Amino acid sequence: MFELNLSEEELKKRTDKTYLLTKTMISSEHESYKNLSDGDKEALLHLLTAGKILEDVYLRQDNEKNKDFKKFLEDETAKGNELARLSLILFNAQKGMSAIDRESNMVYLAKGETSSDGKGFYPSDLTKEEFHTILIKMLKEGKTGEVKNILTQRSMVVRDGEYLKGIDYTEFFKDEFSKAADELEIAAKTSTNKDFNEYLTLQANALRNNDPMLDAYADKKWAELQEDAVLEFTISREQYADMLTGTVIENEELKKLLEDNGIEPLSKDSIGIRIGIINKKGTENLLKIKKYIPMLAGYMPFKEEYEQNITEGDDKQTMVDVDLAALYGDEGAYRGGITVAQNLPNNDKLSLTIGGGRRNVYHRQIREIKDKDKLQKRLDATLDKSLHKYFDAEASHKFTIGHENVHSLGPKNGTEALGKYKNIIEENKADMGSMAFLDILVKEGMYTEEEKKQIIVTFCAGNFMKSEPPISQAHRVRSVMQTKYFLDHGAVSVDENGLIHVDMDKVVPTAMKMLEEIVRIQIDRDFNKAEDYINRNFVWTDEMERVAKKLRTTDLELNGRVEYPLADELLK
Repeated sequence: MFELNLSEEELKKRTDKTYLLTKTMISSEHESYKNLSDGDKEALLHLLTAGKILEDVYLRQDNEKNKDFKKFLEDETAKGNELARLSLILFNAQKGMSAIDRESNMVYLAKGETSSDGKGFYPSDLTKEEFHTILIKMLKEGKTGEVKNILTQRSMVVRDGEYLKGIDYTEFFKDEFSKAADELEIAAKTSTNKDFNEYLTLQANALRNNDPMLDAYADKKWAELQEDAVLEFTISREQYADMLTGTVIENEELKKLLEDNGIEPLSKDSIGIRIGIINKKGTENLLKIKKYIPMLAGYMPFKEEYEQNITEGDDKQTMVDVDLAALYGDEGAYRGGITVAQNLPNNDKLSLTIGGGRRNVYHRQIREIKDKDKLQKRLDATLDKSLHKYFDAEASHKFTIGHENVHSLGPKNGTEALGKYKNIIEENKADMGSMAFLDILVKEGMYTEEEKKQIIVTFCAGNFMKSEPPISQAHRVRSVMQTKYFLDHGAVSVDENGLIHVDMDKVVPTAMKMLEEIVRIQIDRDFNKAEDYINRNFVWTDEMERVAKKLRTTDLELNGRVEYPLADELLK
């Protein structure tokens, strides 16, 4: 059925520890697990079981052939096929038969297979042009409801004769969702936290029924979990993978038909699952910034022109630090990188329309840096030696805290109009807000001047990458844009030897200037302005390439993976 694509030499290289970065989640010996009550340990087992079930949903969303290819690799591995065994390692790492690596190369594990813009959400042979043509035909024939079902976050799209049909994911994945819901309901009977149990019950109900409002109720409850929280279970639904839905606004005829029929196109949600144990001490540290968030809302550019998720005097923001047991589906897919934190629900989710807040979850095991020698080699090769004293792993976490909280600031609605650029611009906004507010937070006593310098240097150096990313990678694209902007404004420079220099006095005002441009675009909801902004700033410069060459020499990692000692032990 399948033919393996990578040579033995390439597979051995990519699975060698020098080239395959490994992040290890907690084991049964971790204090956070040993301190759990018997009831919470039992609940954790069922949450992990639910996560494993839902990972199959993500694999299908990513590529309709993923599950068959995985079985093929497992069967061949059992027969002693060494190439299949090595390919399976990469498949489980990137969670799919095709994905991008850390040097922006597409890794195809099966010969002749590719990845489409619509991923597994749409028929694999559906082109953008045919997609637009079919939607126009359907709208002109009055099939408005059918088009709405196609352009919702929740649907899987299939061919229906000469048309397309959107099937709600509770129906398309009825078996998987039902089995996962069973596990959540069992977990809710043994977990020691009443509010968490109520959330699990709401989430189980949402999995069983085709009703978006049930997701809203579950999201709203999840975002309230703070006091006495013990376990963490998240079904994340984010839209970074689907690059097809957002293209509908690029077709003027289709865009007008959608507007005339009151249809807002929403990119598809990829299912991710996070399971872990709340780290009390880490959470206490996170909460120090909470009191400043409503105040920072008052410093957002053009604040009078839009509604924010959080406003001055508001307190709808919870946050937890988590010792991770497992990241399944979209959460654990190592594709060029992996997320260290999230702020959810996103603006497109219904829970924000019924008074729900947002919740930040930080990934302790992902952000850990264990190889300090490798980090020092990177600094020696790429950063002005006088700035080494300011580079600090904890400063990166502090920056991330700012980034996640700024997601809750700025325009609450309308960013769907930016189409395929909305995620890039939103991530750009969160980064620049985190930097732009540093002086304010120093003045308020959140950070010292020394900590500010650490955050600035760590951020600026960390923005440089090993290679130019494709436009589909929102997080990495925004890093290139920011570096370009900072280079243009003299906040950052790179000498002929490839060493990064930072002008401390220019970074914060430059970040604020970029933040103003970003928010203006989000307010105006103009796709063409967004495209112009991206094109001006998403430029891989000579300075970036000088640094990248050094990074490719000092950092040999091509792929990454996540290991789950505790989950593997409990689920065996």
